[in-house]
Amino acid sequence: MKRENYLNWDEYFMGIALLSSQRSKDPSTQVGACIVDNDNKIMSVGYNGMPAFCSDDVFPWDNTGGALESKYFFVCHAELNAILNFRGGTLKGCKVYTTLFPCNECAKAIIQAGIKEVIYMCDKYSATESVIAAKKMFDTANVTYRQYEQTKNTVELKL
Repeated sequence: MKRENYLNWDEYFMGIALLSSQRSKDPSTQVGACIVDNDNKIMSVGYNGMPAFCSDDVFPWDNTGGALESKYFFVCHAELNAILNFRGGTLKGCKVYTTLFPCNECAKAIIQAGIKEVIYMCDKYSATESVIAAKKMFDTANVTYRQYEQTKNTVELKL
């Protein structure tokens, strides 16, 4: 007889996205993403951070001040990093699990990569023009999106 209360696919992949978010060095917002194909195989993961070869000790992590004194011009978002981390083949028809609803820039990359579904945990910026634009692009490009449904299952990692 098989074990009960094992993780379903959504719990598993959102758990991977959450774990990935813990690699982020952003002091205020940690975001993770996990891209999965139709066979439930992980294609790539990413988290928000500085681009490769750009020291996260040199570039700003502040979220206030002028454009060049804040993180916004420099940080790669989790979804974009997951797409850029992919090492070959195609992401067409895949889905992405992300801890925060994608911004308009990540939405463009998701659409261009051929990803067809977005499963997100949090949509705290839903009223911003960036997220409104992302949803409009997703709707036009037939990319479905749905909020992750929290279950009673929890996973605790002790390191």
